[in-house]
Amino acid sequence: MDILGTSLRVCVGDLNAAIDVYERLTGAEAIRFQRGAVAVAAIGCFFLMSGPEAELSVLRKITATLAVKDVDEALADLTAVGADIIAGPLPTPIGRNLVARHPDGSIFEYVDRQGGEQGAEA
Repeated sequence: MDILGTSLRVCVGDLNAAIDVYERLTGAEAIRFQRGAVAVAAIGCFFLMSGPEAELSVLRKITATLAVKDVDEALADLTAVGADIIAGPLPTPIGRNLVARHPDGSIFEYVDRQGGEQGAEA
């Protein structure tokens, strides 16, 4: 699988205040979208997330988001190494994703930019 980059996931209490900080630090403009009850802002290599604690507690278990060329290829490679596919592949606002638990217990999200729900880019 081709890993194109990594995004760090940051859960914040005040999304608007955090956006100001991360936009200044990265020099990038926030791209906002909703994922269920969670508000998300993609800024540079960061995904800022704010919402109900019940949903954030699940999101905190995911170590990082990995951009890949093709989620289907990632699925095949992850299955071949014995990873447990927790969710997906599913369409998202920025493409398709899946969440996998690696054999060592680490949990990662894999996302491509093919066929996003709204065509937004992060």
